Amino acid sequence: MSEGSTGGVEEADFLLQSRGTSQEFGAWVVGVAFGRDGRSVAFSLADGTLRLADAAEAAAGFREVAAHDGACLALTPDVAGGYLSGGDDGRLLHVAADGSVAELANFGMMKWVGHLAAHPSGLRAAAVGKVVHLLDRDGQKLKALEHPSTVGGVAFDAKGKRIAAGHYNGASLWFVHSKEDKPRVLPWKGSHQSVQFSPDGTHVVTTMQENALHGWRLTDQQDMRMSGYPAKIKSISFTGKGRWLATAGADCVVLWPFFAGGPMGKPPVELAGGDGVLCTQVACHPQHEVVAAGFQDGLVLMAEIASGKVVPVAAPGRGPVSALAWNSTGTHLAFGTETGFTGLVDLSKR
Repeated sequence: MSEGSTGGVEEADFLLQSRGTSQEFGAWVVGVAFGRDGRSVAFSLADGTLRLADAAEAAAGFREVAAHDGACLALTPDVAGGYLSGGDDGRLLHVAADGSVAELANFGMMKWVGHLAAHPSGLRAAAVGKVVHLLDRDGQKLKALEHPSTVGGVAFDAKGKRIAAGHYNGASLWFVHSKEDKPRVLPWKGSHQSVQFSPDGTHVVTTMQENALHGWRLTDQQDMRMSGYPAKIKSISFTGKGRWLATAGADCVVLWPFFAGGPMGKPPVELAGGDGVLCTQVACHPQHEVVAAGFQDGLVLMAEIASGKVVPVAAPGRGPVSALAWNSTGTHLAFGTETGFTGLVDLSKR
């Protein structure tokens, strides 16, 4: 998708203009998340603020919340409602949909709360340096899980029984309710960063400092090497049933098959390529095999995996896409860019 003509830009912007709302927030959009109810939306910014709105009424404006003394670093839906926010001021916050803020933990000014996860069962996790802190629904600290190096990402499995952390030379898996805190270590040389479980809990995948992904099949700890990317992979997302893993890091959306014995020995599928522009963010629809993608030039689109059909959501020209998320029912898609431009599109049936 190029900006070669005004008509092309208007066509690419059709969904954002006709079914969405946009805002300029003036600071790098670090993250975007919808509340677990699927109705509220939050953007976290590098200036330390959060911007909140009801997704159905976002055109009326966003509420600005002064959250961190410094930059926001991580944002995720909290266990029951609202959001968890971590900052470079060492604070872990619960921010309610109405904008009220409660401090859950303060790890100190020299500590960065860089990675967060929460599970509907009531568990929360915050990675600070080499330690993953587990908290319960009431904010009480349950455990501090130590790792050999700085943690690059955390994730709960679908049942909330295990938590994974990426770090140097591999990933660690912990049973959160185990009396003896001893991790199962998944080794692979290199620096491992963000981490995800497959929806069925049978695989763990990490992004790496180098231009590659690494995965482990947990039944037999089989290594899965996914490489060949021209750039560092900043975003990965499993489809709702876990058949595909969508990834950024190339000039298209790269999808690895996690069925029929894949991904080892199976070529990836490439969607929405051809312009030589790097894909920076991906987010799979929670129900359908559709992936949303954001690109270095600001283009946002949706692609149907089976047919390869591509539908533009927002035109390029507003800065690299730095955040992208669906709500839990897949009716709303939100994105933000490094320049502070944000969009929210209502894709529900009318």
